[in-house]
Amino acid sequence: MEAKAHARYVRLAPRKVRAVVDLIRSKNLDEVLGILRYTPRRAAEVVAKVVKSAAANAENNLEMKRGSLYVDQVYVDDGPTLKRVQPRARGRRFMILKRTSHITVVVKERKGV
Repeated sequence: MEAKAHARYVRLAPRKVRAVVDLIRSKNLDEVLGILRYTPRRAAEVVAKVVKSAAANAENNLEMKRGSLYVDQVYVDDGPTLKRVQPRARGRRFMILKRTSHITVVVKERKGV
């Protein structure tokens, strides 16, 4: 069995979130939360919140043991891009793309623990 949690429309660029997500794939829950706690990136807080939510879903909804949980899958998809315009020289304009992300975390229970 697996438990999922999603964070959608997060106002962080997917490329920056993927740098944090790559640190935690296939690790135990306690180890993941320790890594995210001391990762000095803004995306680490959001990813930690999603991991905690997935763990809570596993414990409360599927009755899994917290000690045997690990992050099976974690991925970041592109959300919608907000487009803003900045004026430039000689009446031109420059598009500013404010990107958003959809973060998904899947936790599973290790067998034999």
